[in-house]
Amino acid sequence: MKGIIVHKGKYGATRQYAEWLGAELKLPVQPADDLTKEKLLLFDYIITGSSVYVGKLLIKKWLKQNSVLLGGKKLFLFIVCGTPESEPAKQQDIIKRNVPASLLDSQNIFFLPGRLVKQKLSWKDALILRLGGWVEKDPVKKKAMLSDIDGVKIENLSNIIESVRKFTSGTAKLSSAEAL
Repeated sequence: MKGIIVHKGKYGATRQYAEWLGAELKLPVQPADDLTKEKLLLFDYIITGSSVYVGKLLIKKWLKQNSVLLGGKKLFLFIVCGTPESEPAKQQDIIKRNVPASLLDSQNIFFLPGRLVKQKLSWKDALILRLGGWVEKDPVKKKAMLSDIDGVKIENLSNIIESVRKFTSGTAKLSSAEAL
């Protein structure tokens, strides 16, 4: 089984997770915009990673453009964002609005905490965040939006690593049994 990790992010958290996954699973890591359709055909499974920007996966367009090629492959998707596990309806909304329906059956989806360092934001992103904080009514969410956070930790990858290893070892056993 041949796999690859494809990622698209904005400020580095998604790339960091992709690099950690690549090292742990011994897979190549490539930015989505640099991966050709011809190269994509070479892989049996794809781990895709994307950050969320104003409710939109940055890898959304890439998923849509490659949905036919991806449809026949096992997909793992990790989404890096500030939406916590305690808000499953919001997480499902992100999936519904950003992942082509044709790909949902072949994916395992994982939400991972991200990073927000206000000093590193572009002026536009800082303004959008500040405006969002002003309209947010929940004081806890408002404070979180206006504070630096860093939830990016290698331990957050344990579920996706386990899922990929289970898939690859299961298909390896199946291939060995088919050879008999």
